[in-house]
Amino acid sequence: MLVKIEHLYKYFNGEPLLKDINLVIENRETIGLIGVNGCGKSTLLNILTGSMGFDKTDDGLGSVEISQNCTIGFLRQNSGLESDSTIDAELHKAFDKLLAARKRMDELEQQMTGLVGAELETVSAEYAELSAYFEANDGYRIDVNISRILNGMGFGDVPRDRVISSLSGGEKTRLALAKLLLECPDLLILDEPTNHLDFTTLMWLEDYLKSYKGSILIVSHDRYFLNKICTRICEIELGRLTSYKGGYSAYVVQKKHNAERQLKEWESQQEEIKKLEEYIAKNKVRASTAKMAKSRQHMLDRIERIEKPLMFTRPPKIKLEYDIEPTKDIVKVIDCPLVVGEGESRKTLINSLDMHIRRGEHAAIIGSNGIGKTSILKLIQNIIPHERGNIVWGGNVKISYFEQEHNILHMGSTVIDEMLDRFPSMTPAEARKALGSVLLTGEDVFKPISVLSGGERAKLCFAIMAYTRGNVLILDEPTNHLDLNTKEVLEDVLAEFGGTIILVSHDRYLINKVADRIIEVKADEVNCYEGNFDAYAAAVSAADKSAAEAAAEQKRIQAEQDRRAQKEISYRSKEQRQLEAKRRARLKELEELIEQAEVDIFRLENEIANPDVAANFELMTEKCNALEAKKTELDEMMDEWAGLE
Repeated sequence: MLVKIEHLYKYFNGEPLLKDINLVIENRETIGLIGVNGCGKSTLLNILTGSMGFDKTDDGLGSVEISQNCTIGFLRQNSGLESDSTIDAELHKAFDKLLAARKRMDELEQQMTGLVGAELETVSAEYAELSAYFEANDGYRIDVNISRILNGMGFGDVPRDRVISSLSGGEKTRLALAKLLLECPDLLILDEPTNHLDFTTLMWLEDYLKSYKGSILIVSHDRYFLNKICTRICEIELGRLTSYKGGYSAYVVQKKHNAERQLKEWESQQEEIKKLEEYIAKNKVRASTAKMAKSRQHMLDRIERIEKPLMFTRPPKIKLEYDIEPTKDIVKVIDCPLVVGEGESRKTLINSLDMHIRRGEHAAIIGSNGIGKTSILKLIQNIIPHERGNIVWGGNVKISYFEQEHNILHMGSTVIDEMLDRFPSMTPAEARKALGSVLLTGEDVFKPISVLSGGERAKLCFAIMAYTRGNVLILDEPTNHLDLNTKEVLEDVLAEFGGTIILVSHDRYLINKVADRIIEVKADEVNCYEGNFDAYAAAVSAADKSAAEAAAEQKRIQAEQDRRAQKEISYRSKEQRQLEAKRRARLKELEELIEQAEVDIFRLENEIANPDVAANFELMTEKCNALEAKKTELDEMMDEWAGLE
């Protein structure tokens, strides 16, 4: 056990934000902490890290216990980064203790050459302890580990001498996360770690965290991320924390079942309470039955009341249907460059785009940030002109377009007028019914669109799409601004949609549930993968593994060719061949001697570290002198070997 929280409360202005929180974090588990904005997730993290206090019950209950020597790492925005430092210097700070140990070991090595007796014994013991600590904590692989983390976090091409102040906000956040991963705390606390990460970096981070040796507590709205790495989901709802085993998908199922079961238990108990209350009210005034009524009152008082479960709020009803089947080929994009901007701001994002969408496909377009995924959706609709190539749409295609910024809406119109203006044959009653299905009701329908929230504007767009009855849905980040209920409804509707979908989204959970084809766009190529996001991730992982194996094989082949070329060198004279034979023989002899010397050094170092040897002054002196002599002999042989090689 790393952390144990019992009966924790936190009040603000006399109102409880957190109520009777109980949580145990075990070794090697990954917990996802979820809940609506403002539910207390950040407050709980601050209490856990000691930056905020907590309140106790009137009985004095309430505690946060952290196991002895447990290290906690908490990712905050730009956490722990020195602006004037370089990337390399900053990441080396994660190994301050190891580097200090290495420096002290070097000092001790110098001291031991001039010491004897008890002083040598003391210094040798300290050196042995530091050496064991340094090796146990992977001290000899510091630079290798830094390179691995930097490559995984997207800094592979960034010079390591770059000053941190020159990085963007997103890059600083990624670097802070990289530093925290290198520190390897026992409990890693991450608050929205997937922000500023592209899909490639996200997949690397997921693989890294799945094999993390410590425990992890994550606050994230990325459902796919939570589903991929979490072993438990903890939800804060109305101030209380409930734990669910498994990832996010398992949490959804368990929460629904728990709420349904608790509702039945609550309803049954309410029936029992009602009967008792009716009996008491009817019989307490009668002398003949007052005693029985009093007994029933005691029973009523002893009942442990079941709380009415907080059921899911009424979800919107989104219905996407179409009337006409389009032709088999929906759209073909042939050799079209993607160019945005004008004049000095003109920029070519993709040199040549080729894409083919067929009827009934649910295609998700993915790519790195800034590659132009939204612009591709505009390009195929001729919102952005193409300078060359062809874009060919099939017959009977009717497009229904969800635009990310909702610019297709008229901000000066009211909600109901937007519907009536778009669909002249629609009556006000029909318009109100359509808007009510997406939970835009009452006086909200008379609000100007400009004052609506992002989620309300998105729901209006879905109402418009439902009445457009398009057979091709073009969707640009449709889940932005949506609450969880609406996201889940939309996912189900899109997954069951029989027409064609062309989707751009950062929501991998949505892509995984809806898409049956992934189109990965790069500046110089377009790659297509059959299946959902899980299938894409598996294919990319397999391709990376194959590429690494091919590179290793090529390296082996090249080394073999070099060896053969060297072996086949012809010599001009018999004397040269004799000298070469002697050189090879001496090299072989030296390699055997070097190997034996390294074995002897290893044996002597182990003997010096033995407490029995350390206790014997004469034996310790003998062993130390032998070790120094053997190291000198090894250095001389290595120099000779290098000269002959």
